[in-house]
Amino acid sequence: MTALFVIFAIFAQTSTRMNKEQFLLKACRLGIIKFGNFTLKSGIPSPFYIDLRPLASSPELLKELSKFLLNSLQDSDFELICGVPYAALPMATAMSLESGIPLIIKRKEAKGYGTKKMLEGIFHEGQTCVLVEDVITSGKSLIETIDEIEKEHLKINDIVVVLDREQGGVALLKNKGYKVHTLFNISEVIDILHKHGQLAQEEVLRIKNFLAEKPEVKVSPEKRLKYEEKLAFQQHCAGKKLLKTAVQKKSNLIASIDVTTSEKILELAEEVGDNVVAVKLHTDIISDFSDDFISKLKKIAEKKNFLLFEDRKFADIGNTQQLQFEKGIYKISSWADLITSHAIAGEESLKVFGEKTAVVIIAEMSSKGALTDEHYKNQVVALAKKSENVIGCVAQSQLPENLLLFTPGVNLTSAGDAKGQQFNTPEKVITELATDFIIVGRGIYASADPKASAEKYQKAGWEAYLCLIGK
Repeated sequence: MTALFVIFAIFAQTSTRMNKEQFLLKACRLGIIKFGNFTLKSGIPSPFYIDLRPLASSPELLKELSKFLLNSLQDSDFELICGVPYAALPMATAMSLESGIPLIIKRKEAKGYGTKKMLEGIFHEGQTCVLVEDVITSGKSLIETIDEIEKEHLKINDIVVVLDREQGGVALLKNKGYKVHTLFNISEVIDILHKHGQLAQEEVLRIKNFLAEKPEVKVSPEKRLKYEEKLAFQQHCAGKKLLKTAVQKKSNLIASIDVTTSEKILELAEEVGDNVVAVKLHTDIISDFSDDFISKLKKIAEKKNFLLFEDRKFADIGNTQQLQFEKGIYKISSWADLITSHAIAGEESLKVFGEKTAVVIIAEMSSKGALTDEHYKNQVVALAKKSENVIGCVAQSQLPENLLLFTPGVNLTSAGDAKGQQFNTPEKVITELATDFIIVGRGIYASADPKASAEKYQKAGWEAYLCLIGK
């Protein structure tokens, strides 16, 4: 039996029960909507506040709500139901019980034991899932949830929402190709309440004026910090230099030059040096590495004003890491401004990199199926915050304001490759994740015109940053 048939049958059996207006009036008696002066999580000052969680304490209303939501999906087909945590979980559960369609549960964060999954339940790659949300404002939290579910290779076409605050969220999701089904919008709610004498005319006008002004959704403080403001959190000399270079050059671009000959690296560094804040290397793939090569690269970096970033991804005990950092043919400590390291060996292993070289810890990876889950990321971030030589993390999601976020896998096209790499656009990682520095590899070094490509990425990254800070 398909989801469409089940929903149609439910609606046919219950069409004589309470209508939407009756449901709303009963629900409002539980205190789901308050009027006054509130500041929302998004930073918006609001004349009303909505909290639908009390509905979970009314089996009668929760059951009715599930029928209304399923009815709104009668033209959609899906195999799974998932509620956005936490308020929508009871709603999604009721919908699953009413329809017989399986429920999966999205965690807010991975548990630190057992399977450490972000998504619980029985599901299979390629299945279609409907997402259930209680209230939608800007839509940004929903986008994050969708990304996490789609990482599990499930498809989302439809999103069903109980109440739309009419502040841009529905439009954002529709522009991204999702079908959004809303049970109520706030204008409809206040008209019903006014009609039944539960909201004064002056309050109705105040709310409608507020909605007409289309208040801008403010991002949280960590998303609004400018590079100049980030300097206040940076104690490391390399971290400060990186931020100052970004401001001077109007660039947040790091070029990952993953080619295998020193001649080609030097050629590319000359071409793109004016557009980048750093050049990132994998020295262990260079077939003809030499001290002379490093000497020439340092001169280009000084002339073009960019930092040298060795992406070694150290991942051993402290003593071994120190030898890898200081000795051997690469002598990384003698030239690298920044290095990457895993945190798998713990805090002490990060102290071997000296005072001049800044550490960027790997918190998340951009490759498909990476094992760096939410629990691991949280542990890495906690370690990074208390480590003096760590300036930030490589990650695919937002970090606290005192850490710099470096996001690889950036490309002007969002298609991945055949080896598991997943790409994001500069606009996406900066405006949605508040990335500080975008890392671009093949989009530059593999292009027909690396200089022109670097200019495009520099422009795209900087314009997204200016948009984020409101300029």
